[in-house]
Amino acid sequence: MIITIVLQVVLGVLFTGLGFSKITGVKMQVDEFDRLKLPQWFRIVTGIVQLIGTIALVVGIWLPEWAAFGGLWIAVTMFFAAVAHIRVKHPVRDTIPASVLMILALIVFFLNSSALIKLFS
Repeated sequence: MIITIVLQVVLGVLFTGLGFSKITGVKMQVDEFDRLKLPQWFRIVTGIVQLIGTIALVVGIWLPEWAAFGGLWIAVTMFFAAVAHIRVKHPVRDTIPASVLMILALIVFFLNSSALIKLFS
């Protein structure tokens, strides 16, 4: 299905950049984790988590069960990103990017979930 591949590529490119920027300590990411009152080691863990999601989404172009896993993995990650903003009482607008990415990742998950169900049945 073309829509899921497009979403996987878009999310994969985006989260590759986000993951590497967190791991390498780009100033914007360091400042954001300070704003979120999260420790800097958690920034690195988050970057690794995002790169794992990216790998799953890319492999999922050929193996749809991986796309389902990657979509769910990224969706859960973005859910907690939104929660992190809410926890420190940031304006609602700060949760919008994470919420939109979560929805896109959930679309990938649902469009590929039948492959994941087959894998476990």
